[in-house]
Amino acid sequence: MRAMIALLGLLSGTAAAALTPALPPSLVITNGMIYDGLGGAPYKGWLVVSGDRITNMGAGDLPGQSQLLRDARQVVDAHGLAVAPGFVNMLSWSTESLIADGRALSDIKQGITLEVMGEGESMGPLSPALKAYALKQQSDVKYPITWTTLGEYLAFLERRGIAPNVASFVGATTVREDVVGFDDIDPTPAQLDQMRRLVRQAMNEGAVGLGSSLIYAPASYAKTPELIALATESAKCGGMYISHMRSEGDRLVEAVDELIEIARRSGGPAEIYHLKQAGQSNWGKLDTVIARVEAARASGVRITADMYNYTAGATGLDAAMPTWVQAGGYDKWAERLRDPAIRARVLAEMKQPGKDWENLMLATGSPDRVLLLGFKNPKLKPLTGKTLSEVAKLRGKTPEETAIDLVIEDGSRVGTAYFLMDEANVVRQIGLPWVAFGSDAEGSAPEGVFLQSSTHPRAYGNVAKLLGHYVRDQKATTLQDAVRRLTSFPAANLGIKDRGRLAAGAFADVVIFDPATIADHSTYDKPMQLATGVSQVFVNGVQVLKDGQPTGAPAGRFVKGPGAGKCT
Repeated sequence: MRAMIALLGLLSGTAAAALTPALPPSLVITNGMIYDGLGGAPYKGWLVVSGDRITNMGAGDLPGQSQLLRDARQVVDAHGLAVAPGFVNMLSWSTESLIADGRALSDIKQGITLEVMGEGESMGPLSPALKAYALKQQSDVKYPITWTTLGEYLAFLERRGIAPNVASFVGATTVREDVVGFDDIDPTPAQLDQMRRLVRQAMNEGAVGLGSSLIYAPASYAKTPELIALATESAKCGGMYISHMRSEGDRLVEAVDELIEIARRSGGPAEIYHLKQAGQSNWGKLDTVIARVEAARASGVRITADMYNYTAGATGLDAAMPTWVQAGGYDKWAERLRDPAIRARVLAEMKQPGKDWENLMLATGSPDRVLLLGFKNPKLKPLTGKTLSEVAKLRGKTPEETAIDLVIEDGSRVGTAYFLMDEANVVRQIGLPWVAFGSDAEGSAPEGVFLQSSTHPRAYGNVAKLLGHYVRDQKATTLQDAVRRLTSFPAANLGIKDRGRLAAGAFADVVIFDPATIADHSTYDKPMQLATGVSQVFVNGVQVLKDGQPTGAPAGRFVKGPGAGKCT
């Protein structure tokens, strides 16, 4: 403590920030290039951590460093390396993977310290019927559902012990399922009031906003006024609306207009999940989308987006079939597919552009561009990694017939990757200042239960590919701007204080990486390849990655949104 007092005296008159610590220094990082998360030029500097907070930082050499380094419990020399705030994964599907393995290794190895979940579906609120349905739909990862609300689930993760911090939107789909069920019907006024109360409850527990996923049944059955009503409750509590929009292809511009309308009429900000232009015929729409977003922003409506840095998306074979056949949930969907007359109608519609649904299989242009990633049925797991075209040929059926058969046989929607996007548009989006980044994948590990299915390479490489291939090699944006859009930008959008930046008083979520070597190694053929180039990661001041290896420390916390405890 004497060393810290001396240090504060030495800092008088310097440009360094200082916060009188309540604890002696637990960590000192020296000689690193500081990227503070705000987008300014990096500088050589140092920072001091006491407990879970950054207490001091500054440029140049550390004043009085000899005594301080002797007193600190840990010293890291970051010479030649970048020191940045921990990265935010704006679209995480670590909901189940963190239950199986709290390390989130594929993400921690890329410097991710906050997983933000809740794309349409969230882990609460859950009615008894919805709990039973969720248990039935579990695949590789099995677990009891001991919680009911979203806040209870996030608190459960923290108690269980996880490496990264976690936050979540409350899912508009989940709220709808909880109250209305899985059918294609509108909520009654009383049901809509109940849905609004569930959103307020989740916001009061700490949800960061309302998330939707409108290409999937039953989310697609929700009309714009329903979404405005729910987003209004979120906005009253300081939350934002975030959406996998109703279309990312043929009706992309109309979907952007709907999102902007929801933001404007709800009184809150909105974000586009995984901004893309799906299908070659839609690649030219990016200019129009940018113009729409920037016009809204100029008018005072805060619209942002996030993205993953790949030309293939990943979802399920449900995105190859009309949503009307999926009404009522999986069991009714499968039952209809077994009916010869309904099957014939579905087959015909799968071969045409969807009139009111997104036909992703058709948008790829070929079943050779549809990759099968995950099965629930052990008998079908040998098909993992094959294309739909390959499996169709093996079975002697059309790709459409094969997709229907696989859904029936597997008891699930079947995890699938669709190759849809244009590389030039990916590069251009990376340069947009209002775009953050999200993997749209789970944080997993190349071991154990995760080996039972494949995954998209973005699960292991989204951030590393951004910082290595696109920033260092392609110069799609500057490193300081990429760090900003991985840290302070998403944190501010979420209304999360004291995270996403390196500053005295901020939580000590810190990543140290080598800008010259950071790289992704994950491919579609071999996706479970860990990224390299990140050496040290600290979450709330606790080291979860040391010299590139996980420590297993359960440092992660439930990070609550701005309405926590205030939105009744």
